[in-house]
Amino acid sequence: MELQQIRAFLAVAEELHFGRAAERLGMAQPPLSRTIRQFEKELGAELFHRTTRQVALAPAGEALVGPARALLEASETAEQAVHFAAAGDTGRVRLGFGGYSSALLAARLTRAVRHRKPGITMELESSIYTKEALDRLRDGTIDLALVRWQTQPPHIYGRPVMIDQPVVAVYGSHRFARRTSVRVEELADESFILLPSDSGSTMRELISRWCHRAGFEPRVVQEVADSWIIGALISTEMGITISYDSVTAGFNHPGVVSVPLEVGHDDPIVVYLAHREPPSSPALREVLTTAATALPTIEVPTG
Repeated sequence: MELQQIRAFLAVAEELHFGRAAERLGMAQPPLSRTIRQFEKELGAELFHRTTRQVALAPAGEALVGPARALLEASETAEQAVHFAAAGDTGRVRLGFGGYSSALLAARLTRAVRHRKPGITMELESSIYTKEALDRLRDGTIDLALVRWQTQPPHIYGRPVMIDQPVVAVYGSHRFARRTSVRVEELADESFILLPSDSGSTMRELISRWCHRAGFEPRVVQEVADSWIIGALISTEMGITISYDSVTAGFNHPGVVSVPLEVGHDDPIVVYLAHREPPSSPALREVLTTAATALPTIEVPTG
């Protein structure tokens, strides 16, 4: 069945008059009559009883009215869905991020999207660190990511939305707990609790670089895939960690203290909202528009 035939049939069925039905459809009566006759021929059944004075629904016509209306409504619903998707009013955007600090940014963006474009679904995936996030942006299994990098990767666009400061997280009785800052070389004899070496975490890579530059390799006593659990282990005096201030701000473990870490003249640690270029869908473009206000661009210091 063609939608043109369905519309013609319903107009005649509701008006029970070919002239009024043709006027309603904005067409002449003869073409409407031909359309109905062709429709009946294709169906192999008479839809209307016609006389010179009256048009009435035949049994087959009465049976078709309900399904015909359902088909027309489904067609209109499909057209609206396509229109809304093309306009970026509906769709799905998948956002990957690492841990606690990025989770706050992800939540802020999700809330803003829900307010501005409630038809867009934000799907959040956590514990996706920079290396994995960039790989998944490239292969299209996520659309957006909150990542940290030192050199911008090819074909990926990133807008800076936050700057992190490196800190040492120690237990309350530790010798550094009351210090105003700590140098990397002072950590040579410490026991470290870190994210796994294969996690793809930028911080894990930075720790290796800083310690190597200070002349030692960190002595790792435990690798844990979750920063919050690392904080819990520190509170038991099992060891210390190097992290971001935005991460340790989420620790609520008793006795864990964060002390600024002096790392020399490295580039700032920047959190980027990253995506493939160009954006892959209208929904993603709308999320990026929303993000411009929800997660505004920050100025990155140079030199």
